[in-house]
Amino acid sequence: MDGIVLGLFLLAAFIGGFASGLAGFAMGFIVSGIWLHLITPIQTTTLVVGYGLWTQGYGVWKMRHALRWRTVAPFIVGGTLGVPIGTMLLTYVDPAYLRSGVGLLLILYSIYGLAQPAFKPVPAGTVADGGVGFLNGMLCGLTGLPGFIITIWCQLRGWTKDVQRAVFQPVMLAAIVATAISLSVTGAVTAETVKLYFLGLPALLAGLWLGFKLYGKLDDAAFRKLILLLLLVSGLALIAAHGPSIIRSQVP
Repeated sequence: MDGIVLGLFLLAAFIGGFASGLAGFAMGFIVSGIWLHLITPIQTTTLVVGYGLWTQGYGVWKMRHALRWRTVAPFIVGGTLGVPIGTMLLTYVDPAYLRSGVGLLLILYSIYGLAQPAFKPVPAGTVADGGVGFLNGMLCGLTGLPGFIITIWCQLRGWTKDVQRAVFQPVMLAAIVATAISLSVTGAVTAETVKLYFLGLPALLAGLWLGFKLYGKLDDAAFRKLILLLLLVSGLALIAAHGPSIIRSQVP
């Protein structure tokens, strides 16, 4: 990497860590929007998963006072069933089209949410939570994106910011661990990727620490707006990353 490329790589790692510390998610969306122009897609995916073990693991540790495993369990069980099904569906579904579709839905949802003063909490029980966990896991298996369905669901439930993070961060961590094991088995982790990993880790951890420092200053209303803004950015990033290639593929 030359100086400019290295600087962009480290900047993305810092911003991704900061977003994860502040909101609990979005690291993968943010870094992918930059890294896919600098390194290979498989390196990007592997680094996102590797760094996700830090961001989500640290987040779960910091939010341990709010963890309620009885609440989290249905999501994790459902996600564990959904991930392998999503992986199998990769044979039949083009991930680029799916990610672009997801990006469009995120944009529409976040714009609608930002235009509303507040959501009316959605009442639900264990079965509904397990179903959401299943869909979240299946889409993770299809796209490698472990968190936006569960993040939206936590908002719709009307939970406080601490309860939201104490639910969606363990769920995302479980999905990331499963993906990390899969990548290791398939030989996706190369010496060059490991070098990049350790190169960007200090910047990621610095951003993660700073994001958590600022998280404590947010109230529930500000946290809701932050989540919606990051979902909007994530949707735009997905469209920007995959939309042009889809359009080019359709042009004769």
